[in-house]
Amino acid sequence: MQYSAKKWKEELLGTEQKALAILSFPAIQLLNIDVNDLISDSCVQAKAMKLIGDCLPEQAALVSMMDLSLEAGAFGAQIQYSAHEVPTVRGCLVHSREEAENLAIPAVRDGRCGIYLDAIAALMKTDPDRPVFAGVIGPFSLAGRLMDVSEIMIQCMMEPEYVQIILRKATDFLKTYINAYKAAGANGVIMAEPLAGLLSPAWLKEFSSDYIREITDELQDDSFSIIYHNCGPNTVLSIEEILSTNCAAYHFGNAVRLQDILEKVDSDVIVMGNLDPVKYFKNGTAEEMAEAVRQLCGECGRYPNFVISSGCDIPPMSNWDNIKQFFASVKEFNERK
Repeated sequence: MQYSAKKWKEELLGTEQKALAILSFPAIQLLNIDVNDLISDSCVQAKAMKLIGDCLPEQAALVSMMDLSLEAGAFGAQIQYSAHEVPTVRGCLVHSREEAENLAIPAVRDGRCGIYLDAIAALMKTDPDRPVFAGVIGPFSLAGRLMDVSEIMIQCMMEPEYVQIILRKATDFLKTYINAYKAAGANGVIMAEPLAGLLSPAWLKEFSSDYIREITDELQDDSFSIIYHNCGPNTVLSIEEILSTNCAAYHFGNAVRLQDILEKVDSDVIVMGNLDPVKYFKNGTAEEMAEAVRQLCGECGRYPNFVISSGCDIPPMSNWDNIKQFFASVKEFNERK
């Protein structure tokens, strides 16, 4: 579809409460397939994204799989697969500075990346009726999957130059990969940077935000938006450093009180979040979902820049009654306003 980032932002800032759940993997239930079927076939992925859009016309955009093992797998990391869970990285690929220096930057279609790129291209051929966002990992979170999460946190303090070597290669790959999504027709990406949520404000800027800003400066424009996601607990303290990424919108997890962030940002900065995806979408009841939506909209609905969402990617085996109740409750909130 013809896309204008400015127009879409104006729609999100309208008087009606908009909803954008990070929703893709639960489509396996509608298609009667498992996760492995979904992640290995671009046509199935395109069908899944279109089906979610058809089922949920209130969803403000279509989003592809938020698979945070994808880019690490392209670098050569071992991936653990499961029929009913999102793939995860196993072990550690880089064990030393020497290995970091010798680490090869993959081609843009290495691993399963080509499948996900082809899925977006296939979906765009159907002329979707709303923006389409691909899912990608952030540079620090990718580096952490290559080094090991505990190790990268230690090395940020002990040997930051070692971390920077991997961050440089991760960022260079991500720029090429995101640009390939742009060429495939995507209207933007949702960049998940959850590991950065553990960093202090100064470290977040040094090891994450500065690299993301490099990406946005190069790739974001009037037709292509980058949405930042961070579900860590330190986001309120680091909001200035997060905003320095200059992303088109910001998505936060349920580890924080979203109102605390909305109070700190300008009214034209889009803030999305943050219902617990496991508590409410997967394990809750429809009644609990309805109450959670009412409470969050009651707290944040007066902010024109608030977009209600799941706090993170909704798990594959989440309850579809709860997913539908989420959108029904947002509709009910709008009708009562």
